[in-house]
Amino acid sequence: MSKAVDPKSFGKVAVLMGGKSAEREVSLMSGAGVLKALQAKGVDAHAFDPAERDLVELKRKGFKRCFIALHGRFGEDGTVQGALELLGIPYTGSGVMASAISIDKVMTKRVWLSEGVPTPKYTLLRRGTYQREQVIKVPDELGLPLIVKPAREGSSIGVAKVLGYSEMQGAVDAAAALDADVLCEQFIAGDEVTCPILGTGDGARALPVIRIVAPEGNYDYQNKYFTDDTKYLVPCGLPEGEEAAIQELVVKAYRVLGCRGWGRIDVMIDGATRKPYLLEINTSPGMTGHSLVPMSARASGISYEDLCLQLLADAALDQGGAQA
Repeated sequence: MSKAVDPKSFGKVAVLMGGKSAEREVSLMSGAGVLKALQAKGVDAHAFDPAERDLVELKRKGFKRCFIALHGRFGEDGTVQGALELLGIPYTGSGVMASAISIDKVMTKRVWLSEGVPTPKYTLLRRGTYQREQVIKVPDELGLPLIVKPAREGSSIGVAKVLGYSEMQGAVDAAAALDADVLCEQFIAGDEVTCPILGTGDGARALPVIRIVAPEGNYDYQNKYFTDDTKYLVPCGLPEGEEAAIQELVVKAYRVLGCRGWGRIDVMIDGATRKPYLLEINTSPGMTGHSLVPMSARASGISYEDLCLQLLADAALDQGGAQA
């Protein structure tokens, strides 16, 4: 966060928040925080909800930059990014391709595995094609317990920890109600951590790792956003060398996906082997009062307001780079 920026140089800024995804509620909280922070810094920032207003209005109303505080589909998946590319309005975070790949947990895994980035074993089931016989065999391949989740939702929406064969069908059907692709994933028992990344390409760097200690190990939607029972440890208290190794690994994983601006990668550390396994990446991380990127940034000396301002300063287009 070294470069000084003039808040007035950004012109009229739209904070995109709300949207149409299952994470609308969280997005509205993120957007409200970002909007307040940017305005406090002197930015001419305004709320803009794509669920209620046509994106073409951005051009018509003279907006020069967008801070994307949308989460999930229609905000984090390359669709809004593509629209902003066509409008020629620079935006925060990853571009069209990196966003589209990163929202899809299966595609992310395929890229990571091809580049030697460790991620838990998985099986993919497709809605309308999987049979009960297939579903019941998944624990034979991945072991128990295992995790079932929709391939393209965030904020732990639709995620289930399956403890026995009898729970498989219900968990898969629930995930299939949210997404055509259902990801069944090997469960890694151990420390749950997350690590934010800021910047682009060779300039990308990891912020401090946060260790997450949730009630009964259940870091679900409720415990993420609406309770104070989950503990977030930063400094993370991991054994010496482990944090640095995880930071190096997540920066590699971020770069191979082609991400830019910022992101956050969730990691499980196997309690027995201490090997880290990357679960997924968020390319439009939460910015609520419970959110982890601001928490990690604070631990490295970056205030919430300065973080928002720097992310806005890094707004860019895939085609043609940043514009004033």
